[in-house]
Amino acid sequence: MMHTQSSQSWFEAAHCNGVQVGLKELLYYKSRAHLLSLKPKVSIKSPTAGQYLAPHKGRGMEFAEVRQYQYGDDIRAIDWRVTARTGEAHTKLFQEEKERPVFVFSDLSNSMVFGSQLLLKSVQACHLSALIAWSACKRGDRLGGIVCSEFGHHELKPAARDKAVLALCHQLCNMHDLVLTKREQSAPSKFADNLKRLAHLAKPGSLVYLVSDFSQLDEVSLKQLERLSRHCELIGCQISDPFEHQLPAFQQAIRVSAGAQGWTLPLMDSKFRARYADDAAAHYQQRLARLRRAGMQMLTFSAAIPLEQQLLG
Repeated sequence: MMHTQSSQSWFEAAHCNGVQVGLKELLYYKSRAHLLSLKPKVSIKSPTAGQYLAPHKGRGMEFAEVRQYQYGDDIRAIDWRVTARTGEAHTKLFQEEKERPVFVFSDLSNSMVFGSQLLLKSVQACHLSALIAWSACKRGDRLGGIVCSEFGHHELKPAARDKAVLALCHQLCNMHDLVLTKREQSAPSKFADNLKRLAHLAKPGSLVYLVSDFSQLDEVSLKQLERLSRHCELIGCQISDPFEHQLPAFQQAIRVSAGAQGWTLPLMDSKFRARYADDAAAHYQQRLARLRRAGMQMLTFSAAIPLEQQLLG
């Protein structure tokens, strides 16, 4: 199967306008934080207090239910209205709150710097990372993360409020600028190394969003994800471009480059386009299945459709 994962392609030059990432567009998602729910889908594993509801009942800020008073219950929790109405003492139960930091792993590797229509995959990754960050901020969660590529990485330790989101947004802009500057340079993949850094950064019980096309996935990376999923809730956000799923019809063959390699694509040949689509679909589904087996919940996003439209749709 042919992979076209370079921002130097004919398709980027002809169709893709969203090449740069600006701080202003990342700040826009603050008003759209409600589009993404960070409600936990698995049991909480962290013992510290905070904003998420634990599965057991105890004293906390979130009311759960009222039941008849039992010996040993805290008299301060007696529900006097229910007690007066029923003639029997009743006590309030609360769901104990627990903190769960949110981490965003933003992959801006060379394979992400590709787009055939609306945005580069890397730009969409920055938008999605910002939305996740603002959603965490809205909940009152502490936010941390890693912004990375072949040319460097930046770790952000968990912090609270707008300051943490702004720090992430600045790093997204800086790293994306660096990748655009060096995109013609070849460099070895650092994907597995950065996952290892994430494992050291994200403490047990954390919610971790991984935003990537996962094209640099290998067995070492999968082992890192499997280990991380034993202690954290992992949500993978796989970003792709329509060109990676199906080739458009065109009157002539085109030349596509990816680093030092290049291919000629006979887009006027319908059988070639059909074979490409079949191979791409099989490869895409195999990757999704393997990531799910590693313990990840998977979400898929397109770089060709505005993020807000995908979430609302």
